[in-house]
Amino acid sequence: MVEIDDTLVRTLVAAQFPRWAHLPVTAVARQGWDNRTFRLGDELLVRLPSAEGYATGIAKEDRCLPILARHLPLPVPEPVATGAPGAGYPYPWSVRRWLPGDTLAAAAAGDLDRVAVARDLGGLLAALRRVPTEGGPVAGRHSAFRGCHPSVYGDEVEQALDVLGDRVDAVACRAVWARAVTSAWPDAPVWCHGDVSAGNLLVAHGRLAAVIDFGQCGVGDPACDLVPAWTWCVGAERAVFSDAVGLPADAWRRARGWALWKALVTLARGPHEEQARVLGAVLADPVAG
Repeated sequence: MVEIDDTLVRTLVAAQFPRWAHLPVTAVARQGWDNRTFRLGDELLVRLPSAEGYATGIAKEDRCLPILARHLPLPVPEPVATGAPGAGYPYPWSVRRWLPGDTLAAAAAGDLDRVAVARDLGGLLAALRRVPTEGGPVAGRHSAFRGCHPSVYGDEVEQALDVLGDRVDAVACRAVWARAVTSAWPDAPVWCHGDVSAGNLLVAHGRLAAVIDFGQCGVGDPACDLVPAWTWCVGAERAVFSDAVGLPADAWRRARGWALWKALVTLARGPHEEQARVLGAVLADPVAG
């Protein structure tokens, strides 16, 4: 597999988009798992899928991001151009508008208005549900089943509990999971982001400023997008987030199941301080369900 570095990016850009060949290329400090990201000058970025399984996200985002951008209250990455395989790199890649701000994961705690961010995020997710779904991809394998019913991962939950044994409260975990799978989204499918993590949210001046990485987006059940209630929010922030989201208790039960699944499967692979904290929060606080 070819190494994804700034040299490769310069080579691809010079060959396919020579008008940008003079722009400096710099890897962003915090890289994601699915894609490698590089700044191209001051106003552009280049995203390259890290493996074949993520390559289909390029065409999907090219199609979906313009739809979402017209309706959301915060910026999303605007597609500028799409590159083809080349220079030994085997996948399509994309050029997007650079969005300023730090990721929520990297932002210093003292620089954030956490309650305002929780409210902003809940409002953003409520707006996402109102975006017209015509042309949106139905949730499925391409979205890692985000937007589908959480029961799709029922086998993984049981396998993780078997591996973890008495390292977790299996009785409490199974109770949360049982409540998560006893309801389903009753309305027409709506947009969901699919990966609302602190690394995919940008903040500026203490407030939410943009949302990025729609590679797992789809149209389906929005419960999967509520997991920041446990992965990021603490204490009273959860109630603020819940109020702004505006979804009923059954959606929160499914959301709790999504957060439980992720924590368990991660912990089953080995110690993970952050997911251990998330699991504790999931078991302690149903938020609204």
